[in-house]
Formats: sequence, C-alpha cells, structure tokens
Amino acid sequence: MSAALDNARQAESMGEVPVGAVLVRDGEHLADGWNRVIADHDPTAHAEIVALRAAAKKQDNYRLPHTTLYVTLEPCSMCAGAIINARVQRVVFAARDPRTGAAGSVFDILSTRMLNHRCEVHAGVLADQSAELLRSFFRHRR
Repeated sequence: MSAALDNARQAESMGEVPVGAVLVRDGEHLADGWNRVIADHDPTAHAEIVALRAAAKKQDNYRLPHTTLYVTLEPCSMCAGAIINARVQRVVFAARDPRTGAAGSVFDILSTRMLNHRCEVHAGVLADQSAELLRSFFRHRR
C-alpha cells in the first residue's frame, strides 16, 4: 500500500486527484497506476484502470488471475467492473468512498454473487494516510 500511496502522490503532483494503485502477483510488482483523467483527457483513466491496462499489456492477456490490486481509495463502479472483468483475485484498499465506493460503501460490485467473478476485499490498510492526502488535496483546491 505504501507504493500505491507513492503513486497517489505522483497523481497529486500532476494536479490529479491523488489516487494510486499497484497490481501484484506472487510478490511480483506487475504495474503501477495513478489518476490521469486530466492529463490523458480520458474519463476512464482512474488509477485502477491505468494499472490494469499496464499489467494486461505486460502480461499479454486481459485476464489477470491470482493478482492483488492495492489502491488508496475504494474503487468506483467503473473500476470495480474492470476489476471483475480482469479476474483480479483480491482488492486491498485504504480509504472508503462514501459517495461512489463500489466495494461496500454505496455498491458491492466486487463481492456480489450476481456476477460470475468475486474478489476478496480488504479495506482500511493505511486508510488514515490516504484520507489525509485526499482531504489536503481538496482543501488546497477550494
């Protein structure tokens, strides 16, 4: 999660909402991601999507089984859908998102039995640090 927080700081340095992600398989660091929505002029360039795209390209496969995605903020519904489609095994996130979180806060896309894949979900890892980074970012923007 520390690496994901470093990625969130990278997003912040670019003027993006500070969310970062890291995808790992068997201890191997597969890919990094941070929000790039503004830089890429792409509404889908959330940290999770950026990391999934990079890992899929590196693995030459859109399926990413047996992987763990570490992300500093609870995934939104778009990202949760991509995580399910990629067959990520486990998602570990820091701060909850009470407005758009899709891993239990507003929706529970990652664990629903209505879909053909479910992820193991762990919340709250380094949550205070992630939440403070987000609060500070928005405090300075206002």
